[in-house]
Amino acid sequence: MFARTERLLLRPGWPEDAPALACAIGEEAIVRNLAHAPWPYALADAEAFLGAESGTLPRFLIFARTDAAPRLIGGIALLGDESGDVALGYWIRRACWGRGFATEAGRAVVALAHRGLRIDRLVADHFRDNPASGRVLRKLGFHPTGVIAPRASPARERASPAVLFARDAADAVAEVPRSHAMAA
Repeated sequence: MFARTERLLLRPGWPEDAPALACAIGEEAIVRNLAHAPWPYALADAEAFLGAESGTLPRFLIFARTDAAPRLIGGIALLGDESGDVALGYWIRRACWGRGFATEAGRAVVALAHRGLRIDRLVADHFRDNPASGRVLRKLGFHPTGVIAPRASPARERASPAVLFARDAADAVAEVPRSHAMAA
C-alpha cells in the first residue's frame, strides 16, 4: 500500500532504505519521543525494523517528493496496542520539523484508516514535554482523553508522562481530505 500527498510519498520500507533510515531517525531528540525505537539507533536497528513483518496494519516511510529522488524524512504507522486499540505513531527527521510534514502524512494515514480500513477509532499519545506532537494530533482531529499515563522510551531510560488522545471516524471525517492511496 502506498499513499501520495501534495508533497509526500508514503510507502513501505525496503531493505535498501536502511542507511537512510538510520541516518534520519538516529538523533536522540527524535528517539526520545518514541516509545518503541531503541537507543542509540544504529544501522542494524534499521535493518531489523525493515526486515520485520508489519502485520496487517500499514507502516510507511515518509519521503519528500522532489524533482530528484525522493528524500526520506520520517515514518508513520498504525499500530495495534495492548488494549486492542489502533494507535497512530509518527516521527519526522529533525531538519524537517515545523514544515507541516507530520500533519500532511497524518491526514493521509487517518483517511486510509477510517475510509479504507474502516477503523472507527484511533488513539495516539505524546510525551508531555513534546507539545508540538500534541498540536499535530489536534490538527488531525484527535482530542485529549483527559488521561496522562506513563510511557517508556529507551532514549529516556525511564517512563515519562504521556498525554492520551483519541479520534472517532464519526467525529471528524469531513476534516480529513482524501489522499491518493494506492494498493500495492
